[in-house]
Amino acid sequence: MEHRRLGDSGLRVSELAYGNWITHASQVDEDAARACVHAALDAGITTFDTADIYAATAAEEVLGRALAGYRRDGLEIFTKTYWPIGPGANDRGLSRKHIMSACDGSLRRLGVDYIDLYQAHRYDYETPLTETLRAFDDLVRAGKVLYVGVSEWTAGQIEEAVRISAEMGFDRIVSNQPQYSALWRVIEAEVEPVCRQNGIGQLVWSPLAQGVLTGKYAPGAAAPADSRASSEVGGAFISRWLRDEVLTAVAALKPLAAEMDLTIAQLSLAWVLSNDNVSAAILGATRPEQLLSNIKASGVTLDADLKAQMDAILYEVVVRDPGLTRSPNPRP
Repeated sequence: MEHRRLGDSGLRVSELAYGNWITHASQVDEDAARACVHAALDAGITTFDTADIYAATAAEEVLGRALAGYRRDGLEIFTKTYWPIGPGANDRGLSRKHIMSACDGSLRRLGVDYIDLYQAHRYDYETPLTETLRAFDDLVRAGKVLYVGVSEWTAGQIEEAVRISAEMGFDRIVSNQPQYSALWRVIEAEVEPVCRQNGIGQLVWSPLAQGVLTGKYAPGAAAPADSRASSEVGGAFISRWLRDEVLTAVAALKPLAAEMDLTIAQLSLAWVLSNDNVSAAILGATRPEQLLSNIKASGVTLDADLKAQMDAILYEVVVRDPGLTRSPNPRP
């Protein structure tokens, strides 16, 4: 497993990370979740990403129990806050009150005394940004958090956070967690250039477009019975990709993958990792064998010609998708 720096910080992360969004305490039971986590560890993955909102806080608990007993200094444990996790008016958002309470809750559920990376899961339009950044900085100074990051913020929001942190002497943002894949390239236009300029690395979620870039879904065919598309939880997220023109384009990647002795999934992950602003791509899994197959993408190098061929195959799908022109974080 290759490791990369998280942005231009000194923290090194495994270039393939393990995440438990819509899997732990949702799609899979705890025994299966533990098996996946242990398979990830055995394969050299040291970076684990979760959030307090996943499975209404239960995903953090499952991950914490699965990691218990492993050397804490050898792990990078990431979590996030913003979404509602309780009925109260202050059980959400990025106010100082919620951030402090949420961080303590995550520490307790994960069974750790510090979080390696604490992330703002979305931008909070109702809280002054200075208040949010000061609260994050105080968590760093208290030793509860080592680094801070954001998820799905716009370029302008990231720039403003960088400016305020510099002016106020706050600990700076080192990461952004956006959706990014060969089918979803929103960040390339504005977010990625701003992040490069400010030493902020990308922690990519959905690098396989919810599993569509595995090639398991065929145009005109029903989804496999044990797939994400056939589950109540995962189906809502993957449905936008299950169009014949998308699935036909993905199937056309198979000969390119075969030339490299890769699966379509491994090729697609290698494509994401070929972007040097990507610090890690986050993998989800419901079975250890899924994970063990996908980690073979670590260390794979794609030449410019192969990437150009991939772009040509996917071009019509990518440029015609109206989602590519939509802000990743629209104001509610």
